[in-house]
Amino acid sequence: MSDGHEQQGHERVPSRQRRRFPGISSRTYEHPADRSALVALRKLSGFDTVFKALSGLLPERSLRLLFLSDSVRVSDQQFAHLNVMLRDACYILDLEKVPPMYVNQDPQPNAMCIGLDEPIIVVTTGLVELLDEEEMRAVVGHEVGHALSGHSVYRTILLFLTSLAVRVAWIPLGNLAIMAIVTGLREWFRKSELSADRAGLLVGQDLRASMRGLMKIAGGNHLHEMNVDAFLAQAEEYEAGGDLRDSVLKILNVLPRTHPFTTVRAAELKKWAESRDFQRIMDGHYARRDEDKDTSVRDSWRDSANHYTSHVKNSKDPLMKLVTDLAGGAGDLGDRVRRGFGGFTATPPKPPQGPGTDASGSSDASGPSDPSGGDQPPRDER
Repeated sequence: MSDGHEQQGHERVPSRQRRRFPGISSRTYEHPADRSALVALRKLSGFDTVFKALSGLLPERSLRLLFLSDSVRVSDQQFAHLNVMLRDACYILDLEKVPPMYVNQDPQPNAMCIGLDEPIIVVTTGLVELLDEEEMRAVVGHEVGHALSGHSVYRTILLFLTSLAVRVAWIPLGNLAIMAIVTGLREWFRKSELSADRAGLLVGQDLRASMRGLMKIAGGNHLHEMNVDAFLAQAEEYEAGGDLRDSVLKILNVLPRTHPFTTVRAAELKKWAESRDFQRIMDGHYARRDEDKDTSVRDSWRDSANHYTSHVKNSKDPLMKLVTDLAGGAGDLGDRVRRGFGGFTATPPKPPQGPGTDASGSSDASGPSDPSGGDQPPRDER
């Protein structure tokens, strides 16, 4: 980093010292599923060229002009405190070129990093007015993490394809094909949000501020009415509660979203902050950018597979437990499924079995009747 960048970025930075990570690779903080996808894409010859060639089709230029003409660009003269945060975040994560940042009039708290050629960061007035300085610092670090990882390219494509899917909704097969791609991109992007949350923590270096920010996004500016431990308990209840029907509903609820649910994000970030990996990064042991070219796609996919295997094995979600049972060859799987659905799949009552009839109600003179009067309904053992 140049001296000029350092001086401009730290003239008005608060006195609290934050650790800097020279040459840090985005692989350091990326979620395993996010990292494996990015490593594979970066290894594809000509991938960047192909997507930049699409820039004429994508509305990127239009978006840049829109923000330039109808939003406020952050600078030393406008939203100066955000400009200091932005430069500070780029300094800490060693992102040499500071991306332009805009404040857009929108009461909905939101932020995004988009762009094919160069990333741009947009935050809404709703977010700026909602968060305090340290909470906002984590958000700015979150968006700078997106920029360092190259997420802005795929985010722009996702926005374009989502818009395209609406336009061609009247073409059944065309819409299905696009929505299949959009669904896959959304799943990846949800994981990329977990990566960016980690980047925000590396920039802000204040877990409590990150937690407060997520709580405010979920419940508004009422911190005196909220509690971090109770908020995290919601995530625990969400993951473990209910039966298989609830597990299916969770999947359906999250499919159209680009972001994980807020309580889930908070729980994931706290878990990472308490991990040995995070402590090693803070001690200066992290992947370097100049080693990215030597990264193995196979190793990245293996890390991703191991993560998902561990997640399924340790999850308290009823559906994940069922998957674990399937992998273990559970003998009473049918009963477990019926109990998991809380009686929803229970067998219909059978006709009464009088003398001379079998379980189906037909005549059977060769055997005695069932003294129990038929099968007992399965017990609900949720």
